[in-house]
Amino acid sequence: MMNGARVIRSRSSSCTDIGRYRTVNQDALLSDDTLGLYVVADGMGGHAAGEIASHEAVENVFGMVKRGLRNMPELRGHISEQRLRAACRMMEGAIQSATYMLFAMAEFDRSKSGMGTTISALLLLGYYGVFAQVGDSRIYQIREGRVAQLTEDHTLIGWQLKQGLISPEEANRSPHKNIIIRAVGNRDYVQVDTGLVDLMPGDRYLLCSDGLHGYLQNEEIPLLVSEPLSSVSQTLVDLANARGGRDNITAIVVETFCEDDDDTVPGFTLPEM
Repeated sequence: MMNGARVIRSRSSSCTDIGRYRTVNQDALLSDDTLGLYVVADGMGGHAAGEIASHEAVENVFGMVKRGLRNMPELRGHISEQRLRAACRMMEGAIQSATYMLFAMAEFDRSKSGMGTTISALLLLGYYGVFAQVGDSRIYQIREGRVAQLTEDHTLIGWQLKQGLISPEEANRSPHKNIIIRAVGNRDYVQVDTGLVDLMPGDRYLLCSDGLHGYLQNEEIPLLVSEPLSSVSQTLVDLANARGGRDNITAIVVETFCEDDDDTVPGFTLPEM
């Protein structure tokens, strides 16, 4: 654990690309090192509705989290369990708000009926990360050369695997790989997965849409993500395009580092609304 004279901060690299076959980029991202908030969304729906869904959802989550953090006491170092639970509820509430907003938009404009989006969001607080998930975008932790997938895919295949109805080999051959069973916006409520992870200096976190992780093997992620931070997200996008690029591709790579704490550097400097 870190002592009270040090704080964990983050810096990031992000990139999104239309891919080689799509005509519209329905992915959206947010990478805010000041707030410590990172979000990837992969929209779905015709008539550009998927693009609207992903961007509106990301903006909604950003606004809700920024306002929520203003109402919380100092969030630095070893945050209490109560505060961490409150942060999880805040992330869940932000995504629920986006869900209701998108559903209402589609009710008002029937051309957007059925639009929705995935959401993978990571908020860094003190020595901890709070993540929230709906859909099949993913968050990975890369630590000391090892990778761990923090999120669970909300897909038909993922559910079948979890229930023991199919084998991993059958899953690889399945024609139903892209069927999402949980999304933001296609109903007025969605179940949001939330979780906590401890942070260490030198960690890297990869948030990505399925247009990237569909082309990656877990064992190659640590080496790929160890590239220089300034270029790593572009390198990942280029790799996905080289391997097929059949979908929109989005990547955010977040690096945690340790910094001296002093009275001139606040834990968060929140911009004005």
